[in-house]
Amino acid sequence: MQQPPKIFIRFFRWYCNDHLAEAVLGDLLELYERRRKKIGQRKADFLFLWNVICFLQPFALKRKSTPSNQTTMIKSYFIIGWRNLIKNKGYASLNIIGLASGMVVAILIGLWVFDEWSFNTYFKNYDHIAQVAKAGKFEGKYYQGQTYLPYPLIEELQNNYAQNFKHILPFSGIAGILATGDKRLSQSGMYIGEGAPEMFTWEMVYGNWQGLKDLHAIMISESTAKAFFGDQDPVGKAMKVNTKTEVTVTGVFKDFPKNTQLYGLQFFQPWSFNLTENPWIRQQDWANHFVMAYVEVAPNTTLEQAAAAVKKAEMKAIEHLDYMKNELKYDYDIELNPMRRWHLYSEFKEGRLQNGPIQMVRFIGSIGVFVLLLACINFMNLSTARSEKRSKEVGIRKTMGSIRTQLVGQFFSESFLVVLLAFVLALGLAYLSLPWFNQLSDKQITLPLSQGWFWLSSIIFIFLTGLLAGSYPALYLSSFNAIAVLKGTFRAGRFSAVPRKILVVFQFAVSVILIVCTVAIYQQLMFVKSRPVGYTREGLVAIRKKSDEFNTRGDVLRAELKKTGAVTEIAESGGDLTGTWSGNGGFNWEGKDPLFEANFATLNVSPGFGTTVGWQFVNGRDFSKEIASDSSAMILNEAAADYMKLKDPVGKTLHWTCRAWGADQDFHIVGVIKDMVMNSPFEPVKPAIYMTYGSERVLLLRIAPGMAATDALPKIEKVLTDVIPDVPFDYAFVDQQFAAKFSNEERIGKLAAVLAVLAVIISCLGLFGLASFVAEQRTKEIGIRKVMGASVISLWRMLSQEFVSLVALACCIAIPISYYLLQNGLAQYEYKTEIGWWIFVSAAGGALLITMGTISFQAIKAALTNPVVSLRSE
Repeated sequence: MQQPPKIFIRFFRWYCNDHLAEAVLGDLLELYERRRKKIGQRKADFLFLWNVICFLQPFALKRKSTPSNQTTMIKSYFIIGWRNLIKNKGYASLNIIGLASGMVVAILIGLWVFDEWSFNTYFKNYDHIAQVAKAGKFEGKYYQGQTYLPYPLIEELQNNYAQNFKHILPFSGIAGILATGDKRLSQSGMYIGEGAPEMFTWEMVYGNWQGLKDLHAIMISESTAKAFFGDQDPVGKAMKVNTKTEVTVTGVFKDFPKNTQLYGLQFFQPWSFNLTENPWIRQQDWANHFVMAYVEVAPNTTLEQAAAAVKKAEMKAIEHLDYMKNELKYDYDIELNPMRRWHLYSEFKEGRLQNGPIQMVRFIGSIGVFVLLLACINFMNLSTARSEKRSKEVGIRKTMGSIRTQLVGQFFSESFLVVLLAFVLALGLAYLSLPWFNQLSDKQITLPLSQGWFWLSSIIFIFLTGLLAGSYPALYLSSFNAIAVLKGTFRAGRFSAVPRKILVVFQFAVSVILIVCTVAIYQQLMFVKSRPVGYTREGLVAIRKKSDEFNTRGDVLRAELKKTGAVTEIAESGGDLTGTWSGNGGFNWEGKDPLFEANFATLNVSPGFGTTVGWQFVNGRDFSKEIASDSSAMILNEAAADYMKLKDPVGKTLHWTCRAWGADQDFHIVGVIKDMVMNSPFEPVKPAIYMTYGSERVLLLRIAPGMAATDALPKIEKVLTDVIPDVPFDYAFVDQQFAAKFSNEERIGKLAAVLAVLAVIISCLGLFGLASFVAEQRTKEIGIRKVMGASVISLWRMLSQEFVSLVALACCIAIPISYYLLQNGLAQYEYKTEIGWWIFVSAAGGALLITMGTISFQAIKAALTNPVVSLRSE
């Protein structure tokens, strides 16, 4: 029989140490099993916890002990606090629900922030692991930042600077096909240095860390091993990579968690094998930056010392090379980006990796703090609003000899009791909502109920929240004058409501700011999504060429695809349309500054590329198979023409010297196209050059107009399976690849929207409670006014105008603050929308309408009350 979480049962047995508890526990477990089968395990867990709490409340009061006077006093605080909650169920419910709403947000956002901050801590050596990054300057300004290095630098470091590093690992990604027998799967992998398992401290299922020392070795993930070999030990078994290369499994590692940089990689092959398969790598010189490297610095070396060694190695090697003389003119920096920063700081700014998801973490984390603060404000407002109800209790306690510190302790104990109940409810809600939250945030977060640090953090969290929520009510209520209270002359004073009004203004100011930010994020997304991309994405299918047969049988493949009627155009490119995999310098043209090292995104394409993708010409013509000279032709985008300051570039000549591509010749410009958005849609388009010089890696197919993808894809799959049977049919729609570029911003927008809605709900809960209290407090006044002929509308206006004016003031404060925040937030995007006045008007108007709806119920209810009943109750 399946049981609820063990920690619930252990706590129950520890607290109720007798036979009655065991009997009740047995009944609860039977009830749990029946519920689990009907409503599922997650909901059954939550209900079991609730039943345990309900049982422990009366049981705790009967527990035998011999407490001291101090213990008795503290116990009495909680008993009185519990009775007050039972007596005032409505206000207690508002307090608990409001606090629980804020706390569940704080728990979920806290777990999310912790997941972001703990990226890569799965690897034990992560404090000593770094990636080499490089940024250069021209005329005092940084012109590029990159993590690509020349391969000779890797060898130089390995041979002559090993004392600074424990490991130096070049790496390169692979999109490969793994096969055993008739089973074939497309998997993502990596060529990497043989020290990778030891450096990253992989958890091995089979084999050991030495598995990459063999040239024809392959190490696979646990999930890949199960997919091919089931539960058998696959070490020593043979596999094929990309239908041609025989390799031997030498190790199986546990799949990497989602909050690691290596997540999703299913296999690794030794870098030495990559050198054997691609001998051109060793032939590259210092001018070609194409290899990335991970390093682990030596125990006696700092990251700064190691970075200096990298720069020294490169400068020493290139100072006598003629073809690198321009490189020496640039003041470039080497940075070893530590592993703890890889995830949060992934974008270059001013030559440093200092931008990235860290902005999102700060933004969402601050919202979580503010939502919890709003919930605490509700508690303060409702507690102090009912101060006159508690004034006699305070007066009697002071007369009986209670000192102020004891009264403060009394009210703090009530605060902690409410916070504790709210936390239990919040924990249950967090447990139930985690699947939805993980889907929203694209995470794999779990509640670490079995971890001691979680419960320690929870105790601190409860203490701080109780302290924050109860501080003002405790200090305020304990300050009442006992004589004035007992004489009946105590009045809260004309300024007693000022702190409550300030807190209400603060609540709604925060809510309006969140609404404005959410709308602005949505507007920015819509603005960028509607940006012209320079080609037609819809109906365009991309297929990676994972086998040489795509080239050897290319003509047959194209002919068969055309016969299906499902494909109208076929072309090839050197990379995906949603990214530029290659950037190059070495270009010279008439009028260029000889000191400036121009850098362009370069993409090699087949002659039919333009027709297939639907690019749009500003000037000139497309590539043509019929024109032999087009083998040395180039097409520029508008950004490149502007970058080169060429007013009429068609017909002009560019000389390109690129040792990596084996190019040292003139190219002629035949056309200029509109900018194609291929990288980040939030940034300006990079200067790009398209040519038919080089090899292509991606097959692009245009589905016939009017044919549904569900009809076209089976026909395409059949042709590919027949012509190239050893390659699985893997494809991607270009429009979906482009849409994936908005995933981060969309997640931010959805999270911000959810948090904004919760902030408004929490604020309205407090407003509802205050409106209810004010209506109750003015019952006699309302009755007299009705007897004197006041209408329902005038009474509604009287009770509503104070709250409406407070929310209007909150809007006036929130609008300039939100404008400032948006200006700074949008500044990180070079392609951004304008902030329209309608955003602020809509947010303010929405807040006022919500306020009117919240307080109108209580106001109209009070106004409709029979005045006879109102006066008699007084």
